[in-house]
Amino acid sequence: MAYEDIILQCADCGCDFEFTASEQEFYASKGLTNQPKRCKPCRNAKKSQSRGGYQRRMYDAVCSECGENAQVPFQPSGDRPVLCKNCYSKSY
Repeated sequence: MAYEDIILQCADCGCDFEFTASEQEFYASKGLTNQPKRCKPCRNAKKSQSRGGYQRRMYDAVCSECGENAQVPFQPSGDRPVLCKNCYSKSY
């Protein structure tokens, strides 16, 4: 089935947003039949709200491999090497 981009209106903020053909294909591949009701910013806000407003804390670190500044989701203890996202991706 060929999908075409469609414009929907957000149920929360009332702004128009695009439901792209590729998003429609993705929804169909997952068996989802309803169109989204919220735009991306409102969906993200709703998710954050449902998690109690929890935001993952990130810590500053220096990559042990390349020396670049990095942010990691754990507090480095100094006893093990810390890799930035790029170096981690290369090694795993």
